[in-house]
Amino acid sequence: MPADPDLRALRDLAVELAVGAGKILIEHLAGARIDVDTKSSSTDMVTEVDRASEAFITSALAQRRPDDGLLGEEGTQHDGTSGVRWVIDPLDGTTNYLYGYPAFSVSIAAEVDGETAVGVVRDPLHDETFSAVRGDGAFCNDRQLRVGGPPTLATALVATGFAYKPEARARQAAVLTHVLPRVRDIRRAGSAALDLCSLAHGRVDCYYERGMGPWDFGAGAFIAKEAGAWVGDLEGGPPSSAIVVGAPPHLAEAFVDLLRDAEAGLAP
Repeated sequence: MPADPDLRALRDLAVELAVGAGKILIEHLAGARIDVDTKSSSTDMVTEVDRASEAFITSALAQRRPDDGLLGEEGTQHDGTSGVRWVIDPLDGTTNYLYGYPAFSVSIAAEVDGETAVGVVRDPLHDETFSAVRGDGAFCNDRQLRVGGPPTLATALVATGFAYKPEARARQAAVLTHVLPRVRDIRRAGSAALDLCSLAHGRVDCYYERGMGPWDFGAGAFIAKEAGAWVGDLEGGPPSSAIVVGAPPHLAEAFVDLLRDAEAGLAP
């Protein structure tokens, strides 16, 4: 049986690689030609920069931790024998990146025996590195984060995101018409990883989104949880590709009830 890994060492490695990948994003953003393809729909884009960032991260992991498993958004996937699996989004917020909109990130989570134990999200434009180790809390650079939030849901700033397929977007718009009148306001930044880190930081108060991949929310959800947020689904289970919900503990029940009333968990 493999020995238990040093979680802080995994965190330090994830930070190193996320910072390095962030430099790749910034270098390409400065004006180099970017080739663009699409994935699940005409609005779901992937670029040569996504692939270059993932290749940088996965190549380094293959050299330094060859027995670990890998799952990357852009196709890297293999099982390992160490009990550690890395879940990687090399560029979360590709559409923002292509438009020069300042909300994109690199997201790296490390699972140990199937449970997330380390999360790192790098915002290279703002020189912010969000990180968390199981049981050690969450940080933005050197500042420890702790979720607070307003006293009531009516004064909560809520972040969300939308799917790529038109039928899913139509369903999400219907949910939004129910949610928006009952909260302070809505924000849609376009990077789930940064939205969840904003929850941890107190830049937004609550968050929900459905239909994501594990690379989209793995690190960010873990960071928010380590900052003290309640993070789960609409049935009391863990966050998943079906839906991710996050809130301060004192608002969680009311927020989940609101999303249930809005039928936010229904597929289009």
